Amino acid sequence: MFKRFIDNLFVHLRGLVTAGKTMNEIKMLSAKLLIDRIADGGLRIDIQGAEFKVFSQFGEDGIIQYLIRQAKVTRDERTAIEFGSDFYGEANTRLLVLNDNWRALLIDGKQSSIRSIKRQPFYWSHDITAVRAFIDAENINALICDAGFSGAVGLLSIDIDGNDYWVWERITVVDPIIVVAEYNPVFGASRAVTIPYDPKFHFSGAHWSGLYYGCSLKALELLGTRKGYALVGCNSNGNNCFFVKRDRLRGQPILSSEDAYVEARYREGRDRSGALTYATGLEQLKDFADLPLVNVETGTTIKVQDLIG
Repeated sequence: MFKRFIDNLFVHLRGLVTAGKTMNEIKMLSAKLLIDRIADGGLRIDIQGAEFKVFSQFGEDGIIQYLIRQAKVTRDERTAIEFGSDFYGEANTRLLVLNDNWRALLIDGKQSSIRSIKRQPFYWSHDITAVRAFIDAENINALICDAGFSGAVGLLSIDIDGNDYWVWERITVVDPIIVVAEYNPVFGASRAVTIPYDPKFHFSGAHWSGLYYGCSLKALELLGTRKGYALVGCNSNGNNCFFVKRDRLRGQPILSSEDAYVEARYREGRDRSGALTYATGLEQLKDFADLPLVNVETGTTIKVQDLIG
């Protein structure tokens, strides 16, 4: 059955190319076939089985399409908020906007990214609000409210490469059904740690390796539990995790951070000259072993080297 689906997809793609469709048109039309397959697939114990990429960095588009159907997100709840949208080339909410006609709030710290978004045809043809702001725990609620967003929303995507834990902890003005959050896989599966809060934190200046940022999956799991969410899995590349409000799970299994954790498949660490080192596992921590982390379970400050054991 799956082979027949793939064969039909290739036939469909060849037809689109022959018809002279643009790449974005091909992406969108092909995505509709994949979405239909997800809609017909029922409950998935492993959400990675729903993965596909249209505009997301990895397979998040497919997982999100599965979760919004599994959680029965209603028409009135079709609002998405994304932090760290950059120029919206790779984004977790773009398929929701273009395919499902969701309303969206995009916040990014780079003015050039916001200008680029506003120049695109999809900006006037869809209900998108793009805001240039450097997000911190003190301003996040005001940024959301001032943009005209509040209350129940379908999805919140957090990817700011820094104070992700502290910002999500502070959000009170919206009540998302689904939360997609970036975790730092180099911090491992079992320790609930985050970088100390610094409203001016920027990962590029924090350490030359580019690996000292954000928080562990365990830290997000504990925070999500406090806020009424269940961890339901991670993407197969090991950088994004997915939460669903507990009253919207509808049978979706709840996972612990240890069960859900995926070690990163990508290798983005750099040396002092900026060249990729291709380091993996615990060896990635050695260059910044003396830097501090906050254990969110105890409130104490430890060092990265304490994760190495």
